[in-house]
Amino acid sequence: MSGKEDPASAWLRWAREIQAISGIGLLFSKNHHDEKNFSRLQEIAAEMAEMHSNMDYTRAMNIFQDQSGYVTVKVDVRGAVIQDGRIMLVKEIKDGLWCLPGGWADVGETPSEMVAREVWEESGYNVVPERLVGVYDANRGGRPISFFHAYKIVFMCRITGGHARTSPETSAVDFFDFDDLPVLSSNRTNERHLEHVRACLMDPQRPAAFD
Repeated sequence: MSGKEDPASAWLRWAREIQAISGIGLLFSKNHHDEKNFSRLQEIAAEMAEMHSNMDYTRAMNIFQDQSGYVTVKVDVRGAVIQDGRIMLVKEIKDGLWCLPGGWADVGETPSEMVAREVWEESGYNVVPERLVGVYDANRGGRPISFFHAYKIVFMCRITGGHARTSPETSAVDFFDFDDLPVLSSNRTNERHLEHVRACLMDPQRPAAFD
């Protein structure tokens, strides 16, 4: 990885890589000796995560064990909803900061179905996804997600109905001028994402961004 990285982020990144390698190793292990070694690597990764993130050893191990099979990147979807030139953001209950509505992708839905459902659940608005803004490495350009490596897909969406309401995950829904944004929940939505949304709004022919 190029560029300067703070020590805590580096340790967490190494822990994630060790966890992924050990999980895949356990999947393809042919003997007890290999299984023992890969299991120990998972324990080391959990110890590293405990030292350099907000999770304890037990929680880290539980997360590892839930990721059976080939370890892959998770997917986060976000909806950019524009009304009168203003961007809709929701206020997260967990950290009290603002972000585009969205969340982890669920099995069995297409990306466009997922983002429409997430926007409705978190904001109360029915939307139709109309354009892909970008596909991003969620751990670049903002605070890293606590442990998971994820890709973030941002869609431009059009309101078709509904009204603003909160949810079990959101405490407020509001529209903001791009030049007067609130403090962002940067692991969910960062300034780069919103800059690209604004650029798409100004240029209908702008291609989707990607990392």
